[in-house]
Amino acid sequence: MNHSLKSLRTGSMAALALAFSCVASAQTTTTTTTSSSSPSVIPYSAHGYLGINVGTPDYENGCGVGGFPCSDSTTSFNLYTGGMFNNYFGAEIGYVNFGKAKRGGGRTEAQGINLSLVGRVPVGPVHLFGKIGTTYGRTEVSASALSGIPTGKESGWEGSYGAGVGFDLSQRSTIVLEWARHELRFAGVGKREIDTTSIGYVHRF
Repeated sequence: MNHSLKSLRTGSMAALALAFSCVASAQTTTTTTTSSSSPSVIPYSAHGYLGINVGTPDYENGCGVGGFPCSDSTTSFNLYTGGMFNNYFGAEIGYVNFGKAKRGGGRTEAQGINLSLVGRVPVGPVHLFGKIGTTYGRTEVSASALSGIPTGKESGWEGSYGAGVGFDLSQRSTIVLEWARHELRFAGVGKREIDTTSIGYVHRF
């Protein structure tokens, strides 16, 4: 993995670790017992949470020519934290990694930082949710010259959205099933989509 992608991943992980530290510190020092005072790193929000999703990505990119092996990454993951402005609307920030796909005798890799608005509809111990936002993605493509696949690096802000369902195990713990679509820029071809289907765990403060 090149230096810039390592830097993005390291910086993103460090930022999320710092966010977790801040939330934990705030939770320790908070003396109120009402749920509306639960901490969040999102400004003007409460009911903070941390989550991790693991799933499979589906790259829209083509396989090129020449009969080279072509397959998507087997694993993607998303680390995120967020908070709610009220019972129905909130926001979150996270780091998403789409893994490495085999393309044209090389590989395609993508990752990014996502900012999303979240809508949530509780239905007893189950809730439905939707997300819409933007992802600052960074991609890198390597391939054989015989494959016809453009190579290089790209980055920038593009759209994202998704939806899912959560199953509450307790007041603090939830299992989520989620589908999401992120638009990212790729060298020589412009904007392409990556879909993810994942299962995750959310801890609320």
